[in-house]
Amino acid sequence: MRIVGGRFRGKHLTPVGQGDESAHLRPTTDRVRESLFNVLAHNKWEFQIDGARVLDLFAGTGALGLEALSRGASFVLFVENGNTARALIRQNIDVLKAIGPTKLFRRDATNMGAAKGVPFDLVFLDPPYGTGLGEKALRSAADGKWLSDGALIIWEDNADQIAPAGFTHLDARRYGETSITILRYDG
Repeated sequence: MRIVGGRFRGKHLTPVGQGDESAHLRPTTDRVRESLFNVLAHNKWEFQIDGARVLDLFAGTGALGLEALSRGASFVLFVENGNTARALIRQNIDVLKAIGPTKLFRRDATNMGAAKGVPFDLVFLDPPYGTGLGEKALRSAADGKWLSDGALIIWEDNADQIAPAGFTHLDARRYGETSITILRYDG
């Protein structure tokens, strides 16, 4: 697993092999991340990663948020409640020497509570596949004012997801077993 573009391009992240089933770790492959970030770089929604504040829910290894940071995001907040995953995120932040523009919260992504700072422009949502936790996490983030108006949501799951109330479905892409649904928060 490596960063595929931007200023950290080619840097290898901490390996997790095929993933850690007991910790629900299923890293987004380099190929899927590269395809996703190509879509974001050439999107029709006029969204810019450069300067964006990123919220990485169910962050796992942190690869999605770190890829965004490599490509110009100004700040990434990783939300993860698993011990194994948080240790991997810390190691990956250290590998990239990215302590300043990142923060790691030990928190249940489906129960975010109220935000205490500036809302986020880009959200990566990668819950355990087929569990229904993605919609709960989106509702929690919206209710807690974590999302800026017009925030772009990148939802990874095993099937295209239906936009919940308050969100607009913009696009969907399929990469083997992985489905990426792109939503906009209508705030």
